[in-house]
Amino acid sequence: MERAADDTVTEASAGAEGGPSDGAGEKTAPRAWSRAWDARRPAWTRRLALPTGARPFLPPLALYGVTKLVGLTVFAVLLQYAGDFRGKHPRFGGGAHWWDVLATWDGWWYLQVAEHGYHPSLVRLDSDGLFTVQQNSVAFFPLYPALIRMVSEATGLGLYGSGILVSVVASFVAAAGIYAVVRLIAGARAGTIAAGLWAVAPGAGVEWAVYSESVFVAIAAWACYAVMTRRWVLAGLLAFTAGLNRPTSAVLIGAVGLAALVTLARPASRREHGVRGPLYAMIVAPLGLLSYIAWVGYRTGEASAYFILQREGWAHFFDYGAYTLKVLRNLAVGRNDYVFAFSTPDLLSLQLVLALPFLIALMLRKKPPLVLVAYTLASIITVLGTQQMFGNTMRYLLPAFPLLLAPAAALSRLKLPSLTVFFTTAALASGWYAHYVIFELGVP
Repeated sequence: MERAADDTVTEASAGAEGGPSDGAGEKTAPRAWSRAWDARRPAWTRRLALPTGARPFLPPLALYGVTKLVGLTVFAVLLQYAGDFRGKHPRFGGGAHWWDVLATWDGWWYLQVAEHGYHPSLVRLDSDGLFTVQQNSVAFFPLYPALIRMVSEATGLGLYGSGILVSVVASFVAAAGIYAVVRLIAGARAGTIAAGLWAVAPGAGVEWAVYSESVFVAIAAWACYAVMTRRWVLAGLLAFTAGLNRPTSAVLIGAVGLAALVTLARPASRREHGVRGPLYAMIVAPLGLLSYIAWVGYRTGEASAYFILQREGWAHFFDYGAYTLKVLRNLAVGRNDYVFAFSTPDLLSLQLVLALPFLIALMLRKKPPLVLVAYTLASIITVLGTQQMFGNTMRYLLPAFPLLLAPAAALSRLKLPSLTVFFTTAALASGWYAHYVIFELGVP
């Protein structure tokens, strides 16, 4: 099966091509042994046991959770040691406690929306500088703050606690989705490692913060999985939902739409998948994103209000890579003659950018389905082609989880002691490069 030409991957093929896959390509004898063992177990243990379908997800979620917890602990220790956060404004990286830092910057905006809702407006500033429009909360999409508000009202938690809870739960859903996608291509062991790698990826500090990345990646991973397993209606609904969470959902919407279009264009796949499912996905996928942007335009009285806010209120806009090229030139000669210059995050992001061609080539060698290729390449083009804080490239590329496919497959060949050393080292180091650097040495 040429996966780049077909977006469907079966569980059986994953087990055959990618090595061991729990539930996929498993031998008949172990299954029979497992059933016999379950029959002999005491009744109360069977009642407490997880459903069979959920058991394969335990190893990746355990690895993800432990690794993230170690990184967060190191982050807390570093924050307490430096103590700089105590002297900063609570909105801009400060607070009375170290955990307050997790709800600053973009987190502050999300909590404002969760508490007060939107008040759309375009207020022009008397300025000829970088910012000519007053920042407004409608630049932040509604799904994540709506989830915060819903959890708060349902549980009685404050908005901060609800925001962290939503992000943490969504991060586990995302890790499970990454595992499911990678398992289909490279086997269960690689899928487990991929979930662990996402926990220590550069920029991963926002996964357990009041940021929308975890929610988006959870939706994106399972949307890609839905396409790969022919669940077109689900793929369309997830892409629609993603459109209410982040503007970068456009890359997911495009990937799902392209996969559906290619499926419809080929007679063989059209007969196999039918017409209604792919067509539904194509039509429904962009409606969430378009609806919100249209609503902002309607409420402010300017159709392009959202894009005006991004460009003139936050200085974020697509410039075909001009800003990225300028940053790369400056960093190459040791200068910082560019806006949003933060030395340490910028150097780490530079290393990630230099690694991208290698990671892309390795990913393509695995022949992933078209939806993963389109989603990943579009994500990279969008990030590198946009003027925004270069030091946050680590965070902006966090949703490009298919880049973990080849490293996870390679690491899956290692034995447990070697993997333990790797993830222990990476988890400890991530407390600095994935957490402290973006929150304290830059602006996440």
